[in-house]
Amino acid sequence: MGKLIYGATTREITIDDRTLAHLKVAITNKLRRSESFTMSWDHGTENGGGRSTIWIHESIPLQFVFDGSRRPILNRVWLEQLMVTANSTNGLQLVPEPSEDEPFGE
Repeated sequence: MGKLIYGATTREITIDDRTLAHLKVAITNKLRRSESFTMSWDHGTENGGGRSTIWIHESIPLQFVFDGSRRPILNRVWLEQLMVTANSTNGLQLVPEPSEDEPFGE
């Protein structure tokens, strides 16, 4: 499990390495264009339910810390889905990873 470390308070958000690698690409692409946005995720029933949202802005410190040393092969369809959500009014949403064979938009 990796960590997204957010802000000066070093809030740590635990995310599995594979998901974190995809989020890193989506977030970096938005910030490279100086685009601010929100990112939201569900806590899951195993963590008591609920959800969180953070504001992502280029002036807010952000670190991606991976537990593993291997870089995963990225799922292009998943990256496209993450970018679509990041560009929406609801902001970046952690959506489940689709199959590589699944056509985009279905």
